[in-house]
Amino acid sequence: MSYRQQFADPEPYQHPLDGVEAPSEVEPGGNRRRRRRWKRVVLITALVLALLGGGGMVAGGLYLRSVESGIDRVDAFAGVPEEGRPAAVAHGAMNIMILGSDSRDPEKTSGSRTDTIIVAHIPADRKSAQLISIPRDTWVAVPQSQDGQHGGQNAKINAAFAWGGVPLMVQTVEKFTGVRLDHVAMIDFAGFKDIIDALGGIEITSEKAFTSIHPPYRSFKQGPQQLDGEAALDYSRQRKQFADGDFARIRHQQQVIKAILDKAASGGILANPAKLNSFIKATSNSVSVDKGMSLLDMGTQLRGLRGGNLVFYTSPTKGTGMISGQSVVMPDNVRVKSFYDAVRRDSVEEIKQYSRK
Repeated sequence: MSYRQQFADPEPYQHPLDGVEAPSEVEPGGNRRRRRRWKRVVLITALVLALLGGGGMVAGGLYLRSVESGIDRVDAFAGVPEEGRPAAVAHGAMNIMILGSDSRDPEKTSGSRTDTIIVAHIPADRKSAQLISIPRDTWVAVPQSQDGQHGGQNAKINAAFAWGGVPLMVQTVEKFTGVRLDHVAMIDFAGFKDIIDALGGIEITSEKAFTSIHPPYRSFKQGPQQLDGEAALDYSRQRKQFADGDFARIRHQQQVIKAILDKAASGGILANPAKLNSFIKATSNSVSVDKGMSLLDMGTQLRGLRGGNLVFYTSPTKGTGMISGQSVVMPDNVRVKSFYDAVRRDSVEEIKQYSRK
């Protein structure tokens, strides 16, 4: 099942069907399929230019506006009751929830849960971005789902997606953080392989030497090293060789994301049409956004953002523990409250006081 199918509306509460393959690119009605694919390419073009500060955003603005209304989107806020949502406190700041899944993870047994949850805070001055990872096993209060069949109890945070799709994830993350979410983006990390290869590989720095637990059992050395797409994806999945388990996996994902942005920004991608085209095509099936996100406006606002302006954090925790026979991540509720209050108020200097993970 494709990532877009996995997150599609209008059936966000049903367990995805394992083993269903996406339809072929060559099929009856192929012209419509090609048009839909081109719209996805336009979507990713806008996102890439937003991240890399592309001057072509303004030049292509009228064209992007003409096709933006036809881009496939997720109704992320459908049925989310306004009266239960946090108030928007800081005028001009923006908070985006990024949900990530790895559709080809060798350890993946179900497509119904999201593996990665990030709250991306974009300050009002648009000079930086703080990306906060919430461990998928964080034990939180999950509101009741719209169908009334699930939730209304404490559980691992990623259970919210299985029980109520993206809207229940919005409610759960807002309840946990007290931060109002403005937009939602979904990423399939498996697609990073082709993205990285289009960039000519990335450089990461490993904290120690280790061997992958997945075939072909690659060896990663300690220190900086150049990785192609397959190796980088393998690296981002590793956790069992590390004492802190899933926290290591979060660090690895953060390293890969930042390395992609750094390489894209420094590799002359915007000055090389062929390279940019390959990069765009490689990402065209890996990202979806909510219905209210204006890609052109966001690209214009974020045109000065670079990898060096992005700082990664991990939501404050007390480590892991056992609840009802499950291994869970225990949030540090005191620090969680003060940390996300700084995010809510757009106090970047206060956010910086917390340890980077």
